Amino acid sequence: MRRILFLVATALIAAPLLNACGGPAPTPTPELPTPAPTFPMVLVDVAGNRITIPAEPQRIISLVPSHTEILYALGLSEQIVGVSEYCNYPPAAAEKPKVGGFSNVDLEQVIGLRPDLVLASTLHVAEIVPALQQRKITVYVDEPQTVQGTLLSILTIGHITGRDAEAEALVAAMQDRIQAVQDTVREAPRPRVFWELGAELFTAGPGSFINDLIVMAGGDNVAADADSPWPQLSVEAIVLHDPDVIVLADHNYGETAEMVKSRPGWKEIRAVKEGRIVEITDDDVMSRPGPRVVEALEFLARALHPDLFQ
Repeated sequence: MRRILFLVATALIAAPLLNACGGPAPTPTPELPTPAPTFPMVLVDVAGNRITIPAEPQRIISLVPSHTEILYALGLSEQIVGVSEYCNYPPAAAEKPKVGGFSNVDLEQVIGLRPDLVLASTLHVAEIVPALQQRKITVYVDEPQTVQGTLLSILTIGHITGRDAEAEALVAAMQDRIQAVQDTVREAPRPRVFWELGAELFTAGPGSFINDLIVMAGGDNVAADADSPWPQLSVEAIVLHDPDVIVLADHNYGETAEMVKSRPGWKEIRAVKEGRIVEITDDDVMSRPGPRVVEALEFLARALHPDLFQ
């Protein structure tokens, strides 16, 4: 349940921020990197903050697991001086000093590590980012909502850390794998997919990273017409949509295919009748918009179209 609440809270915070008059402020778009890193560098992040990076960062703190994975993929392990408690990949990340959880960041610990760059998400915009800015610490906020946004995030983080060449090579390799998946599923029938985040029937809706993965993997999300990125569906709504495939992203939290089959009212769902219930054993891979997003896409495409991926 804690994980579900975090996903919902993140989605709410990621929604357009309110301006001083209480109305919705436009959601800024991150500026594209320039061809080569030149410091000092000025750019605008997804929270609308205009930040200056005076020199190539040498002491970086990441408050977000996906950002941490990007940093390692770009060869910046030596520059990472602190991470969140949930930064567990690659394994070396677990050995870095911890500065708190998702939202309960230890500001004094951050300050003591003397970072010249902190990578944050929209979850940190309300309190953590202003607190760090008041202490003259450079913070860059980024939170991609799509697969393509993830590629841009990698390029941008590579740019602000002086690793343009590494970022471009990584993104090119990822694009090749993404294109291969899309070419394979392009003409295939699109199964209806219910993505279960918890037994309370929270799921991924429009505007979510997971919805984008489902579409790119050749499926149709049964919650695509929901009114929020992380809606809660009723049993009746799920039965009505009659998904062809059920993905249990909550498998590591106790839900199994056998439990789904025994739920009252679920036995007539096509996915249940045909045994197409997918148990995700590594939800970090499937939920983090970082370098492993291609692994998530390939896994999901195989699950939706097993006949096309032998």
